[in-house]
Amino acid sequence: RALAEAGVHVSVFVMIRGPGFRWSSRRGDGWACDHGAQYFTTRAPLFQAELARWQAAGVAARWQPRLAVFDADGRRAAGGAGGDAGGDELARHVGTPRMTAPARLLADGLDLRLQTTVTALQRYDHGWELATAERGLLPEAFDGVLLAVPAPQAVPLLQPVSAELAALAHGARMQACWALMLRFVAPLALDFDAAFVNHGPLRWIARDTSKPGREGMETWTLHASAEWSEAHVEDSPEGVAAALIAAFCELGGAAPLVWSAQRWRYAITDSALAGGCAWDAGDGVGLCGDWVNCGRVEGAWLSGHALAQRVLASVRDELRAGLVQA
Repeated sequence: RALAEAGVHVSVFVMIRGPGFRWSSRRGDGWACDHGAQYFTTRAPLFQAELARWQAAGVAARWQPRLAVFDADGRRAAGGAGGDAGGDELARHVGTPRMTAPARLLADGLDLRLQTTVTALQRYDHGWELATAERGLLPEAFDGVLLAVPAPQAVPLLQPVSAELAALAHGARMQACWALMLRFVAPLALDFDAAFVNHGPLRWIARDTSKPGREGMETWTLHASAEWSEAHVEDSPEGVAAALIAAFCELGGAAPLVWSAQRWRYAITDSALAGGCAWDAGDGVGLCGDWVNCGRVEGAWLSGHALAQRVLASVRDELRAGLVQA
């Protein structure tokens, strides 16, 4: 978005049917449920200003759930929440009416190529050429390539063209997360809307219908812990659902009318790069994303913004050197 607003033509290749990816929501007849990122917080002034723009556009709002914490013994802890490293002092926000709404605002007006999986990159004198699984080799060439994908997916794309950036991506440690979406015919009689869970297979549970802008059937999202998800990453959805629903019932929940599962293979990261991004100005290739910058939604946005500034600085340097035309 920042590059486009600076006058750079940007083509965005997205593997799935719409923008958002980890901000994913699933919808059906009379129900919807966020099964990726559950909310986001703001710390940096740059991102706070962006949030204000989203709120003014009606695509984000503050979520104020009744929050609980279950300790390592499975008992409900006294006092407030503290599971997101920010305690209760940071406001939580969500996209409205679904988590994907801010991503759709950001993508508005861009050259968005949906359901296009880039499988290979090649650098020539006339620019970068891209091969895709769906359309083969694309006819156009590009001056630069920016990868905003999980580190393990970036590695094979980068290895033939940038050993240095490939090594950076290879050093990132990303873990899985099993997500379960539950539907109920009536609201559950629980005195909390969300909880951090520090016991058993679960890490987070939330009443999705408590979020602003949500309508329809009672829905809950369950996220398994990274450790449990990694240990059960190849389990069947049925086996995962049985374990997570049993753990939910132990916390006061109930068996759902219907459930659906989503395995996020690369969900959680503890990696970060200095400056929040990586950019090779000589070859015109860069890296950004949540895994590059502390894993949060805010970190992902700041990472993309930082990479855009690096790219624009390179263009300005080339203009001064007379290497490109304005």
